[in-house]
Amino acid sequence: MNNIASILPEIFISLSIMFLLLLGVFKKNSSIIVHYCALASLLITGVLIFNESLNQNIMLFNDSYVVDKLSSYMKILTIIATAFVLSISTRYLKIFKIFLIEYPILILSSVLGMMVMISSNDLMVFYIGLELQSLALYVLASFNRDQLKSSESGLKYFVLSALSSGLLLYGCSLIYGFSGSTNFEIINNSMNSDNYGLTFGIVFILVGLAFKISAVPFHMWAPDVYEGSPTAVTLFFALVPKVAALTVFIRFLYVPFVSMIEQWQPILIFLSIASMIFGAIAAIGQSNLKRLIAYSSIGHMGYALAGLSVGSNEGIQSSIVYISIYLVMNLAFFSCLLMLKRNDEYFETIDDLSGLSKNHPILSLSLLIILFSLAGIPPLAGFFAKFYIFKAVIEQSMYFLAIVGLLSTVIAAFYYLKIIKVIYFDQEKDKYDDDHNIWLKASLTLSTLLILLYFIFPGQIVEVVSRINIL
Repeated sequence: MNNIASILPEIFISLSIMFLLLLGVFKKNSSIIVHYCALASLLITGVLIFNESLNQNIMLFNDSYVVDKLSSYMKILTIIATAFVLSISTRYLKIFKIFLIEYPILILSSVLGMMVMISSNDLMVFYIGLELQSLALYVLASFNRDQLKSSESGLKYFVLSALSSGLLLYGCSLIYGFSGSTNFEIINNSMNSDNYGLTFGIVFILVGLAFKISAVPFHMWAPDVYEGSPTAVTLFFALVPKVAALTVFIRFLYVPFVSMIEQWQPILIFLSIASMIFGAIAAIGQSNLKRLIAYSSIGHMGYALAGLSVGSNEGIQSSIVYISIYLVMNLAFFSCLLMLKRNDEYFETIDDLSGLSKNHPILSLSLLIILFSLAGIPPLAGFFAKFYIFKAVIEQSMYFLAIVGLLSTVIAAFYYLKIIKVIYFDQEKDKYDDDHNIWLKASLTLSTLLILLYFIFPGQIVEVVSRINIL
């Protein structure tokens, strides 16, 4: 019973999914009801997780599932981001006639998978959560069946994700074969750092995880899937799965294999450097904003991995702070993107922002703040996110990694500044519609203010994250 009481959030969201599915099937035209019920269930789940966070390091189901500060924080982050995705995407879904009961149900299913991943302390539990998340994401990517690009992005994501899952599962089997267990604690206790079989297993699992966060060279799916998926789904892809995957990186590397840091640290450094450089350079030639943000997210994941590669609590905490600020910045950017609507048609190229400041000064100012933050310009939140990462890296004397990170930040600033130039100095185009829903305006206002005013209270989030100690 103690086990069951500690997983009330997961139980509640599972029951919500089943209830909403039955409601949608038996009640006609119930899309709006299902949508708001899904939002309510996320809110209740968030409250349950917050209550759960008051407990300290509970191990459940033969130590295969863990409830601790890390899991509670990351789950709350996942729930908040998902609630914003659901609330600001209603208008978009209605215009494209895909405002269906399946959309919130698939998103809740994916969130349930992520929650299982975040709390997993066993390779099998982690894999079950991963597949539950992925199966929902395959369908979401191809949700707009009337668009060829959406179907294509769903198929690409399915094929490439299936390949990465196969590699990941092969790595799990190697680790089980050479350690005799799939449980992280047992693997840690029976660790032999000279075991090459375990090293191969770690490599295969890191490849699978790198795919999930679109780190170079396993990024090939991200630009096509981001561009082809409906914007409301791209928003979900850009925000939420990254949180769960980063948490699994932390749990997998720092619980069972912390004694093998010399084996996996170079791999993480390579993924970080490659992602930062490629993300900065490849985005320069992009004209589609969704493709640009895909390459941008590749670079941002490189910074998060730089923090994880340090091998200290400070490095882990800096990565958690980074992903938190990254979520706010991307939410703000996509809120702006969903406002580029004229006569029920959405626009998503850089040229569509031409002269935006003449007709939409407030939206342009928001985009200016968001893009400066993404570029890491002080005193905005994006600057502090990078500062924490570089501070943790330099403290461990990893100067080359810090220099590459700084150089890639300078290169990436070019394409962010190019967009600002288009907004403020190019010839203006027709005015966009102003009839946006209240949730979209609230999301943009709140996220922009958080980015702009972060320097006033930079210690708040750091203080919360500092309670998360893995080592």
